[in-house]
Amino acid sequence: MLRHRFGWTRMSMSAALAYRPDRSQAALVFQTKHGSYNTASLIAFLADLHDHLGGDPVTLIWDGLSAHRSKDMKAWLATQRHWLRVERLPAYPETIDEADTAAQTGLDRIGSSYQLCFAFLDHTGLHL
Repeated sequence: MLRHRFGWTRMSMSAALAYRPDRSQAALVFQTKHGSYNTASLIAFLADLHDHLGGDPVTLIWDGLSAHRSKDMKAWLATQRHWLRVERLPAYPETIDEADTAAQTGLDRIGSSYQLCFAFLDHTGLHL
């Protein structure tokens, strides 16, 4: 979540870093939203992501946001196992400033380097 001095009080962002298994392509797909994400809006984002990626299999690496862990989200995810696998991240840093700095730095680095996108995937130890 980013805070700013504009007319709305909050803006949130969902993002996905997508890779082709043969390493021929990588893309950062994101969406911004006025206000906060909830279970319904995150499900809509994931449905749009599914369509955007042509139904290809996805491994989703997620933090512990309450909407990611809700009963409705768990039920929806259970119906999406044919294309969607979820891995959980450890907890955030101690302060919101640390989390903000880490997120900004990471997004800048990943978004600007094709090779780094694949290095990030390699470091996770996950397989496509």
